Amino acid sequence: MATLSSFAPLAILSLVLVISAIVFEAEARPRTFFVFGDSLVDNGNNNYLATTARADAPPYGIDYPPSHRPTGRFSNGYNIPDLISQRLGAEATLPYLSPELRGNKLLVGANFASAGIGILNDTGIQFINVIRMYRQLQYFKEYQNRVRAIIGASQTKSLVNQALVLITVGGNDFVNNYFLVPNSARSRQYPLPQYVKYLISEYQKLLQKLYDLGARRVLVTGTGPLGCVPSELAQRGRNGQCAAELQQAAELFNPQLEQMLLQLNRKIGKDTFIAANTGKMHNNFVTNPQQFGTTYC
Repeated sequence: MATLSSFAPLAILSLVLVISAIVFEAEARPRTFFVFGDSLVDNGNNNYLATTARADAPPYGIDYPPSHRPTGRFSNGYNIPDLISQRLGAEATLPYLSPELRGNKLLVGANFASAGIGILNDTGIQFINVIRMYRQLQYFKEYQNRVRAIIGASQTKSLVNQALVLITVGGNDFVNNYFLVPNSARSRQYPLPQYVKYLISEYQKLLQKLYDLGARRVLVTGTGPLGCVPSELAQRGRNGQCAAELQQAAELFNPQLEQMLLQLNRKIGKDTFIAANTGKMHNNFVTNPQQFGTTYC
């Protein structure tokens, strides 16, 4: 079975490059930060849930300062929201379910992400109790009500409109749904190209709801090279090669995601949604590591 933990390290390596896409604007005007998505960006929400999708045991957190203990992040240390917060010059966003997220800490933003979820509600059902995308958006609306009680309706609207938003979702719809088991329900329902089109159409609905809730600067990441994830290499790879069908899924998904974002921006009339091609970034990192300050021994 594909696991959450095996997906995170490789994808975080490529996602770290996303920061360069937003740092100029972030430095020009510090802003509140909101995070939506799956295990790649979950800062610990799942630690407050009765679920098997948890990162509360070693080796998670072994490089996280200063405790070097698990924090609920699916990483050995910082994850991508942490790195973006650092570039913003702000505190790391707290998980929305954290009891510490109250008072002025709400004004920093919030992390609504939950490991195991996907675009579709049936993705990650094996993990039982996770915060699916529709629920993350409900929490975002609830968050705004809480902030209105502190700073009023007008300032809350401004805070949300000016915020930076990161959303990272989609990989689990393949790894923990379509390709989870042979002849899965979704693979029987759709050939892969039609499944990707269905995912994109459902993702567009989620992004429209995010816009309707006030998000105006949204960084949307694609998937990394899904077939090269260590667990998928071990289960599906042949002769050390990345798993072909999962690679095909990513190659279908990412361009269609970019096209959908362009169409959505045209509909809205401004560039609200910014596509980040993390698959291409990952490949650039692997093929030319010196460009990014990394050398192999």
